[in-house]
Amino acid sequence: MTEKPGNGGSGPEGDVRAHPEQAFGEDPLLVRDTDHYTDEYVKGFVEKWDDLIDWKKRYESEGRFFIDLLKSRGVKSVLDVATGTGFHSVRLIEEGFDTVSADGSPEMLVKAFENGQTYGGHVLRVVHADWRWLNRDVHGEFDAVICLGNSFTHLFSERDRRKALAEFYAVLKHDGILILDQRNYDSILDNGFSSKHTYYYCGEEVSAEPEYVDEGLARFRYSFPDKSEYHLNMYPLRKDYTRRLLREVGFQRVETYGDFQDTFSADEPDFLIHVAEKNYSPSIDPASGYSTAVNVARDYYNSQDADNFYFNIWGGEDIHVGLYDTPDEAIAPASHRTVERMASKVQLSKDSTVLDVGSGYGGAARHLARTYGCKVTCLNLSEVENNRNREMNEQQGLADLIEVVDGSFEDLPFEDKQFTVVWSQDAFLHSGDRVRVLQEIVRVLKPRGEIVFTDPMAADTAEKASLKPILDRLHLDSMASPAYYRRELNRLGVSSIDFEDHTPQLPTHYGRVLEETERRTAEIAGAVSDEYLGRMKVGLQHWVDGGNTGSLAWGIFHVRA
Repeated sequence: MTEKPGNGGSGPEGDVRAHPEQAFGEDPLLVRDTDHYTDEYVKGFVEKWDDLIDWKKRYESEGRFFIDLLKSRGVKSVLDVATGTGFHSVRLIEEGFDTVSADGSPEMLVKAFENGQTYGGHVLRVVHADWRWLNRDVHGEFDAVICLGNSFTHLFSERDRRKALAEFYAVLKHDGILILDQRNYDSILDNGFSSKHTYYYCGEEVSAEPEYVDEGLARFRYSFPDKSEYHLNMYPLRKDYTRRLLREVGFQRVETYGDFQDTFSADEPDFLIHVAEKNYSPSIDPASGYSTAVNVARDYYNSQDADNFYFNIWGGEDIHVGLYDTPDEAIAPASHRTVERMASKVQLSKDSTVLDVGSGYGGAARHLARTYGCKVTCLNLSEVENNRNREMNEQQGLADLIEVVDGSFEDLPFEDKQFTVVWSQDAFLHSGDRVRVLQEIVRVLKPRGEIVFTDPMAADTAEKASLKPILDRLHLDSMASPAYYRRELNRLGVSSIDFEDHTPQLPTHYGRVLEETERRTAEIAGAVSDEYLGRMKVGLQHWVDGGNTGSLAWGIFHVRA
């Protein structure tokens, strides 16, 4: 079950009859059923499938992305669960992989077998299988499962999607990986369809465009040079939804690529490729399971340059955006004022348990412990910052109230319903999976608990081009926005969300940090490299410009569970 040319997979099996023409009934937009795909992949459509691409051009445009990815993981055996007309199965065999080719469409498997003979004289080991009962029809375990060609979007019910993923998980070896791709439906749903056809469509005279799209259906029309037309009805999977399902089924780590790139703007790629790892390791080193985005931030904040800069210039104990009484106020008191303002919004006492997510040097945690007598757990990805945090806790006599934990906010190492307050300042932007971060925070929050956080964000009306300098500097594909956090928190079922907008403080703060950097460049030259300072000054100016032109937003969110 596949939607894009070049792979042609066709998913779950269902009725195996050959149909002379597609049948969608009186209203095609009402056809939202997993098993209907057997009425869509009719013989005439399958026979034209390879007209959609030129195998040689597809080979060149895709490059060695999948091959190199599989070989880098030591993969020997592969199950291609969406074989379609066999493009990837043939390529895998030619590269030496032990490959089994499965598909739910007998028509597709016949074509794939023929293509195997045509392209290299290969005899494909084909299996007619329904994803939802994959282990019934496919025997043995594999190093990797690939589900390519936007095939997974033919599953219309969440129950079917979960069952299929569970079957993929079960057929993998203990350290196996799943590679699953999909169209960038977020961009189609939010911004309309615009396909560059750079990677996945190599044919010259065939068009594939959505005829109708809503949150529950993407109906694509395929037009051929002989004036024939065919349609596919698919479920428009959003990226974060797919990633969540993969995690909930049991995959331990999920990385997402856009058109074969690991960094990309959210609405840029035509296709998204998810690489999900089954391997579970209760490692002593939590960094072994960090996502790419988190590892980028970790490496940055662990560097000697960053540590010396933030500790000496940014504010010492508090390295986040401040609330300034005057534009020329010192950074440290303004930053501490943010902590006080946030603390005033939540109920705190000696009985409170607080989790500070992305705690930096621990200034907020020490203020809360000292002022309210509460216990605070600091979670942070930078071991360098955490060591400074522990030292200052000891020096200030607060080590008995503050625990410092190395870890990522995308996988909180805590039990459910453990904290009365979750606190965070200017940290979430470093995540490549903010939905996951919010899910984790809500998970560890006690009933009637509170969340208070700040985050540098895109303005709700920001244009993509205005954010590019900041995103490039941070190696991120997107920023959240106030509307984004409201929407995602509402989906998680919180009882109330309040946003106190302090956006003008953002350019003020970054402007003050830039001024201090310029003023004290000679002073810190021995501790911070010239190269780092040069990049930092440019980056700080981007934040100032973005704030002053209305592209950015910042403020305090207060959320009640």
